[in-house]
Amino acid sequence: MSTYRFDRLLSPRSVALVGASARPNAFGAAILRNLREAGFAGPIWPVNPRHDHVDGVQAFADLADLPEPADLVVIVTPPETVPEVVAAAGRRGCGAAVIITTGLGSGPGSLAEAARAAARRHSLRLVGPDSMGLAVPRAALNASLLARAPLPGDLALISQSRTVAAGIVAWAQARGTGFSGIVSLGNAIDVDIADCLDHFATDLRTRAILLSIDSVSDAPKFVSAARAAARAKPVVVLRSGRHDAARAADGRQATPQASPQASHTGITHTGILARTDAVYDAAFRRAGLLRVQDLDEMFSVVETLGRQRPFPGRRLAILANGRGVGAIAVDRLIDLGGTLAGLSEETRGRLAAALPGTNPAAWRNPVDIGADADGPRYAAALEALIADRDNDAVLVINVPTALSGGEAVASAIVEAVKTGRKGSFRARPVFAVTVGDEAAGEILSQAGIPRFATDADAVEGFTHLVRYREAQDDLTTTPAMLPADLVPDPGAARMIVDHVLAEGRTWLDPREMADLLAAYGIPAQPVTLAADADAAAEAAWPIIAAGGTVALKLVSPDVVHKSDVGGVRLGLSSEAAVREAAAEMRARVARERPAIRVTGFVVQAMLRRTQARELIAGLADDPVFGPVVVFGRGGTAVEVIDDRALALPPLDRRLAADLIGRTRVARRLKAYRDVAAADEAAVALVLVKLGQLAADLPELRELDINPLLADCDGVIALDARAAVAPLPPERRRDAGAGPSHARFAVRPYPAAWERHITLDGQAILVRPVRAEDEGLFEAFFRRVSAEDLRLRFFAPVRDFSHAFLARLTQLDYARAIAFVAIEEATGTMMGAVRLHADANHEAGEYAILVRSDLKGLGLGWALMGLMLDWARAEGLRHVEGQVLRENTTMLAMCRKLGFAVRTDPSDPDLMLVRRALSEESAAPES
Repeated sequence: MSTYRFDRLLSPRSVALVGASARPNAFGAAILRNLREAGFAGPIWPVNPRHDHVDGVQAFADLADLPEPADLVVIVTPPETVPEVVAAAGRRGCGAAVIITTGLGSGPGSLAEAARAAARRHSLRLVGPDSMGLAVPRAALNASLLARAPLPGDLALISQSRTVAAGIVAWAQARGTGFSGIVSLGNAIDVDIADCLDHFATDLRTRAILLSIDSVSDAPKFVSAARAAARAKPVVVLRSGRHDAARAADGRQATPQASPQASHTGITHTGILARTDAVYDAAFRRAGLLRVQDLDEMFSVVETLGRQRPFPGRRLAILANGRGVGAIAVDRLIDLGGTLAGLSEETRGRLAAALPGTNPAAWRNPVDIGADADGPRYAAALEALIADRDNDAVLVINVPTALSGGEAVASAIVEAVKTGRKGSFRARPVFAVTVGDEAAGEILSQAGIPRFATDADAVEGFTHLVRYREAQDDLTTTPAMLPADLVPDPGAARMIVDHVLAEGRTWLDPREMADLLAAYGIPAQPVTLAADADAAAEAAWPIIAAGGTVALKLVSPDVVHKSDVGGVRLGLSSEAAVREAAAEMRARVARERPAIRVTGFVVQAMLRRTQARELIAGLADDPVFGPVVVFGRGGTAVEVIDDRALALPPLDRRLAADLIGRTRVARRLKAYRDVAAADEAAVALVLVKLGQLAADLPELRELDINPLLADCDGVIALDARAAVAPLPPERRRDAGAGPSHARFAVRPYPAAWERHITLDGQAILVRPVRAEDEGLFEAFFRRVSAEDLRLRFFAPVRDFSHAFLARLTQLDYARAIAFVAIEEATGTMMGAVRLHADANHEAGEYAILVRSDLKGLGLGWALMGLMLDWARAEGLRHVEGQVLRENTTMLAMCRKLGFAVRTDPSDPDLMLVRRALSEESAAPES
């Protein structure tokens, strides 16, 4: 339901408190006191059947007795009464309710489920149960259990935990930080994190959003809302229970083997590496959220973002009145993955001039200007660093001494910053530290310079800005084009999976695994299956005869990690050795694990790639976020080494490269000594293919390539394992969108909606827009007349910047779609239509543009029809748009397509067009 009735929730005209009490320690008394002390302008109606007045305020016996329906109902009654109170609020026509009460349970048959069902019957929005309440300081609303009323400000707080919410508000209160809104979600049986993100993302009074999260229940909804919010403003997230989740995940390592009927979750190396908090971290990263580890860091981020806009680059110059304190700042910068800037020759000369008698060659970063540095010396050095193009930001540190007054230095810093900003297109941002001198710090704060108590805090503030800017860049960076010959064979892969499922198996055998990798063009060492020791020796002979050696591996549906049962032997150089090794494997298994079935052996030629790095790549299945791509350092000790990074699919080359770069093994992929650099592009392409595999085969639960060898000649999989499980019937297909993507947190490219049409003899491909289409759109706009651009965008358009094009091509398919028409003969773009659903996923706003020289071809009609089909398949109730009154061609087409047309009451030059959609689904052609 998203932001439906949020006006009643966060901008109520009246509040009813059910369970109001005069008892000093009662929840009902605390909330009534907070409501009154905040100065809420509307009526406050206590509801208590046993009292005519509560704390001097007239009370009502029942919600039905209120003078009119309350916009907001706050419920603090015993658990067993809550469902009926919710139902009564719905019957009375109230808009929203906050359930403070705890102990309602969860799941089918619980009081919480009964309350949710009662609210749904009457379209009543619910916050809670187990909520701390909510507060909107600008509206003088404090319907919460907070100890003190929050200050008004421009931060929105969304918290699942009531105690964390209270702690954040108390922390902010002590520092004079205010809020635009606070919502404590509790168990979130209706209003959830995504709903609140959608609201505050468009709230003009909110500068940044703070999230306190324990867990997410609807991953696709959360990630979609988070991505939309992060594009609009900073979103800072704190997740509790990180190490509890890690310990719970570690417990999955206790079972090294599994029967065919055993659960697949966390059995392969990739499954074990995909620990819960690591998956959350991957989701936050993909959504563009800025993650912090504690409250201090959260408000440090807020402080920094409030005083300094994000800037390009990540090189930091450090200025201090002591080598030691400067070196400590450098250590912290390196610890956080930051980059220490160099000093240009010009800057070295300016520094030497500012301190006569010094040698320009001696100056380096961090810049030490001496313990006796006064204001003028600070100003001269700082002005030189601000002007230096070899850095992107400057940190200036002052430790007051008997020879250096803090306030004088602070004033000099302020003046130097002002001087540096004069006439500069992009002045270097400056961060400041004044150790133990509050008066000096206040001078800096009043000048709008981010100031910190310690150098560590300042360096963290700098890295927060770098991370936030990089996250914003990630949301709009155009991905690299995939190779034109990257054409997987999902049909062949589907046949393999269907065959395994039809036989009731969980694991693919080695031959099926090899065929699956081949269907997606993932290079793998050929395998030969042998039923027994003699067959294994016979299969090994051609390899040995050619001068090679053999790897022999046990095949069992009951064993995931073959090395755990001695099921791998390498470097065998004779038939006798192969036969003997196979016999020993069987004997050991029979002796130590008699329940394990041995179905044969795999024979492979040993590879001689002495410079290859052992990697691991694969897919894991997270119960919340669905498929996850895992990459890291491979080998038998992969869990012990624990060098891995995770990402949510689908991936493009840029995201895959970022995934690789977040591991320690990434450094080993570079050239070193006499070892050539590995082909990182080939590694990235494997990760992209794995993401596509997960999209095409939703039954795939885990896939493990370990090791994946990588060197200058490319990559090759030496060993691989995959588990599958059937989907429940309701998830086997999306509504008209081919293979089910219900388990994907980020909706993949909807390939099922590609069409080939013919208009006036021209063959045209109509397909959903992809992020790499930016160049296609730029060329298209160059061939559209200025007048047609004005009619489409309601204003003259002269600048086709990256940011402008990225908004058109980088889509969240869960919320928006755009179809582009491409002439197949030339590959040129002919036109496009787009549709963006509202937060409630009920209405969609469309826009369309056809190349000026192609009007009258019928392309606009075809694009509009496909857009309406998508809207129906997505379950939208109606499609709407705005059209300039003078655009008579578009208005005529809208009328023919069944749109109602009326004048926009706020602008007579605009016409509003709207079409209701039928309930029938428009599934794409197969």
